[in-house]
Amino acid sequence: MIPKNPYLEALMPKLDPEDYEKLSAIDNPNVHEFIAKASDLCHPDKIFVCSDSTEDVAYVRRQAIASCEEQATLTMPGHTVHFDGEFDQGRDRQNTRYLVPRGISFSKALNQIDRQEGLAEVRGLLKDSMKGHTMIVRLISLGPTNSIFTILGLQCTDSWYVAHSEDLLYRSGYGEFVKAGPKSDFLRVVHSAGKLTGDMVSAEHEKKRIYIDNMDNTIYSVNTQYAGNSVGFKKLAFRLAIRKANYEGWLAEHMLLMGVHGPNGRKTYFAGAFPSACGKTSTAMLPGETILGDDIAYLRAIDSVARAVNVESGIFGIIQDVNAKDDQLIYKVLTTPGEIVFSNILVKDGKPYWLGMGSELPKEGTNYTGVWFEGKKDENGNEVPAANKNARYAVALKAIENVDPELDNPQGVELGGIMYGGRDAKAYVPVQQSFDWCHGIIAYAASLETETTFATIGKEGVPEINMMSIQDFISIPMGQNIRNNLEFGKKLKKSPLVFGVNYFLKDKDTGKYVNSPQDKHVWVKWMELRVHGEVDAIKTPTGWIPKYEDLHRLFKEVLGKDYKKEDYVKQFTIRVPENLAKIERVQRFYQENVSDTPLELFGILFLQRERLNKARATFGDYISPEKFTS
Repeated sequence: MIPKNPYLEALMPKLDPEDYEKLSAIDNPNVHEFIAKASDLCHPDKIFVCSDSTEDVAYVRRQAIASCEEQATLTMPGHTVHFDGEFDQGRDRQNTRYLVPRGISFSKALNQIDRQEGLAEVRGLLKDSMKGHTMIVRLISLGPTNSIFTILGLQCTDSWYVAHSEDLLYRSGYGEFVKAGPKSDFLRVVHSAGKLTGDMVSAEHEKKRIYIDNMDNTIYSVNTQYAGNSVGFKKLAFRLAIRKANYEGWLAEHMLLMGVHGPNGRKTYFAGAFPSACGKTSTAMLPGETILGDDIAYLRAIDSVARAVNVESGIFGIIQDVNAKDDQLIYKVLTTPGEIVFSNILVKDGKPYWLGMGSELPKEGTNYTGVWFEGKKDENGNEVPAANKNARYAVALKAIENVDPELDNPQGVELGGIMYGGRDAKAYVPVQQSFDWCHGIIAYAASLETETTFATIGKEGVPEINMMSIQDFISIPMGQNIRNNLEFGKKLKKSPLVFGVNYFLKDKDTGKYVNSPQDKHVWVKWMELRVHGEVDAIKTPTGWIPKYEDLHRLFKEVLGKDYKKEDYVKQFTIRVPENLAKIERVQRFYQENVSDTPLELFGILFLQRERLNKARATFGDYISPEKFTS
């Protein structure tokens, strides 16, 4: 057979005949060029092309175990465990940078490096990184196949663990590449775990680099295995999708998607933006509701209706605090046979253990630091926990009994509401509805404030603005992103209602949380009723809040709990000083970091400040919800 182009000819020595045939079936010379250049840079011994056939997928899983990147030491059938290095336990902000051409600058809040300098550095680290290894070519469909939402993705990696994780987390894309034609566009990722230790973890963590080249739609990742840094279609290609959406007039968002059941068999779809470890997955997994996704969503205005899809088809979820009481559905999946990859947990006698699982942990075992025992210290003298706080599990959504039947609908689902939530210990009430689309986008989305968590490497508990929960991933000017969201609402005949939620409000006197983790189910049910206009609400300076009698009924119906008036007052008291301070922090952040901030942001914040000051003059600093009227 005559090669279709010189790139295929260059790849032939490293391809088995079957793999050559797989690549030849893709009539896109850009695909062949990208793989050939990645091979020429990284110099693998051979190249395996995963066609997503049953045989290829099974081969990837076997190789993940044979290479010892995953261990089949867990007694539950289908369960394996992977350990990342001690210094590779979360998304690495410091070493994740945008490659920016000279003379161009993103917002100050974004980590960036001169494009030529960055390319020289990361390509230098990738050079010869796959010698002695196989390069695995994965072809992915982001979003449902055969859809207006579909975006193609191609990753070249030398990690069988990464390739296996992609089987669980994404839809097969080989067939989409075959039929897409010679001019089809695709997102590109080159990843190498780099040199490995005897424990099969990346050895040179100090040379970890994750660089995003917007000009070439390419992600470079090296000397890391942690999936958030290495599975290119998680948050890395998400950055490129945000840029693509900006040019094409849709939205790529860090959002869950779920179906919420209402009266008379009704189901209403919600999206929700939460930073990592702020309740996103646990909200998406509420018992009795349905889950479409827990991480990334694409939103489009189709016939003037907001419709959304889950970019992924699996969950790479934080496992800490997943227990039988609070997270019944996912706990059941994690403790029954089925294909799951655990990472950075504790293993003892073939059983997985994690922090907050609701049972006593062993005193010894194996974890991400190797042999572990209670009281073990790291090199800085800090005690090593039994499992990492950011330990994870990867599982296909279809393994979960409440997966929504519309998961793969090419048209997506119509959104009735969008919620934004972070870790706000002091200011915002547990749930509130915005006055209109623009107020919600500014006061809840652009003003989203949270505390840093263990999901990102660095100091925990630091308050920061996290615009729309995509601050770490934004690849366009931040002000432009706000404008895009404001404009999106104008395209719609009826925009989804916008809600702010806060599961982490604390009592200002005791410092204890004012509600339990299960209470979020009540807030979600209230939002569903508001979408359909079936309950009234109370107008406050920051938004519409629930009436006590409605919550009292919902707590009884949903949780079987007696909801006390004093709990309602404590949760929904408007804390004027804290809200004013929040506005000042948000305004200062945008003034100092975002030169293209839309004037609407300052105008809406000004009006919110005025409402708060007016209420303060009448009722004082802390205003019971009973002082306001519906």
